[in-house]
Amino acid sequence: MLPDIIHKLPRDERFAYARLLAFMTRVDNELSVAEMAMFEQRLGNALLSPKQREMIRLALKTPPTLESCLEGMGEEAGRLALRDSVLMAAADGTVDEDERETLEEIAAHFGLVDDAVDRLLQWTIEGYNWMDSGFELLNGLSE
Repeated sequence: MLPDIIHKLPRDERFAYARLLAFMTRVDNELSVAEMAMFEQRLGNALLSPKQREMIRLALKTPPTLESCLEGMGEEAGRLALRDSVLMAAADGTVDEDERETLEEIAAHFGLVDDAVDRLLQWTIEGYNWMDSGFELLNGLSE
């Protein structure tokens, strides 16, 4: 789990953040086990009330619009949401065109640098490689 500051955001921004992640799970019209695991992990960090969590899970079935998700977020929440949207998009091993386009729209909405998505994707790849090397390390610990 990523050490994070999501729980420090105002509750309405945490809710908007979670709605955006629910939206991201459906951009490519597929919901993989890896994406669902990432979604649940990030949702846990948002520390939402049980009623809000129920509403977010309903959004998995009927996703909100991207515009409505972005409305309730400030700059810090937007950067965190973009980062975690990149993680969600990459969780299944690929980032397709629709996911990439959505990530670029999010970055543009918050006025981030032109290469924000590229930089976050590179960071994500490095993170997944680091995790893979950890599995290799664990496997090498047996005699």
